[in-house]
Amino acid sequence: MSTVELRTDAEPGTPPASAPGSGAGSGPAVRGWTRPAPTARERRNDVLLGLGMAVAGVFGTELARGGSPVHVSLGIGGVEPYVLSAAVALPLCFRRRWPIPVLLAVAVLFIVNGQRATFAFSGNLVTQSTMFMAVYAAVAWARDRRVMKAAVGLVFVAMFGWLTLNFVKALQANTLAGPNHGLFSPYVSNVMIALSLNVLYFFGAYFWGRTAWATARQRFELEQQATELAAQQEANARRAVIDERLRISRELHDVVAHHISSIGIQAGGARRVMDADPAAAKNALNVIEDSSRSAVNEMRQLLGMLRAADPDLDVGTPDPKAPQAGADRLPALIAEANGLGLEVGFHQIGAPAELPKTVSVSVYRIAQEALSNVRKHSTARSAHLTLRYLGDAVELEVLDDGRPKHAPVGSRLGHVGIRERVALLGGESEIGPRPVGGFRVRVRIPLKSPIGVAGD
Repeated sequence: MSTVELRTDAEPGTPPASAPGSGAGSGPAVRGWTRPAPTARERRNDVLLGLGMAVAGVFGTELARGGSPVHVSLGIGGVEPYVLSAAVALPLCFRRRWPIPVLLAVAVLFIVNGQRATFAFSGNLVTQSTMFMAVYAAVAWARDRRVMKAAVGLVFVAMFGWLTLNFVKALQANTLAGPNHGLFSPYVSNVMIALSLNVLYFFGAYFWGRTAWATARQRFELEQQATELAAQQEANARRAVIDERLRISRELHDVVAHHISSIGIQAGGARRVMDADPAAAKNALNVIEDSSRSAVNEMRQLLGMLRAADPDLDVGTPDPKAPQAGADRLPALIAEANGLGLEVGFHQIGAPAELPKTVSVSVYRIAQEALSNVRKHSTARSAHLTLRYLGDAVELEVLDDGRPKHAPVGSRLGHVGIRERVALLGGESEIGPRPVGGFRVRVRIPLKSPIGVAGD
């Protein structure tokens, strides 16, 4: 074995086989992730790379032949070095599609090239690069990480064994002798240089490939997190729509319960006095007419809120002259209740303040629901409504002194709606019998709600 052959053989040297298995991120697919197969474009690029490397390898072999200071053998048919230099690069056409078979094929052809075409192997950078690229591709693209580590370890052991064998042959033939003697002998110096170069060569390919694999995994995780975040945002948006619809459903319940109750009472009264007092019956029918129109108009106002989110929803336009529900309309609500036969007193405490729209509407609806319940489910003939402005909150209290009717109890959805409405505004509610008799509905709503009703 010549000195040139030995020194170029040092390139494929390798560290121990156990080393590749170390290091975080190189084990089995973390969190079950497997790198996706290469795209069609990536496969086409690999084919072009392999073919280009094969052509460059043949050209490099010719340059190495012309630059050799000694006569070189062209082997079988006078073309063996050219064929081997092309063959070692061709497997790279499939380096990302089948990374493990490509690594093993390149390793075998790499050693054959070094043994059969020494001049072409030592002077051809293209041939030296193929092994680096095969190791990198295997570590970066292998989807079975255990098989990858086994294959890389096997290749490293083979390369290291081949390098050791060449060192032994060089020592026996004394081909590494030299005239200069420094701190180490020429043989030891050459061995240390060869091992250092091979450590950088193979470990560089391995860690570069592992970095590429980890980067691809991190990119996948970021994309997955972005997808999950988008799904959460969509779910939050759906939840906001559901909450708004629940609020509107409570509004509709209050409107329908109040007006239908009023219509029922007036219709019953009109039926009883129709013959004896036609004027009273006519007045009751007028109340029914006004109440039904108010109910329809208020329902259109509420459903109009849905139209803003769904332009395709066909909702009639409410009467623009009709007053909006709010705390300032409590006197009108009390007057309406008095007209239905329930005597209602009203007392306001504190300086009136401008309430946020949601709070104002809620105060009105709660009072409307409470008075409707007194008429439908209590024997009370009178009730009292108190509105308190407390600076940082507003408090509404509706009291009556009656007893529950023996008629079937209602659905109690009105009480549920009041509690949910007050809870949504960050307030507190107290609904139930009074110790001294009668029934009480008391709610306290902060003017600076946690959900930011002031912005409504």
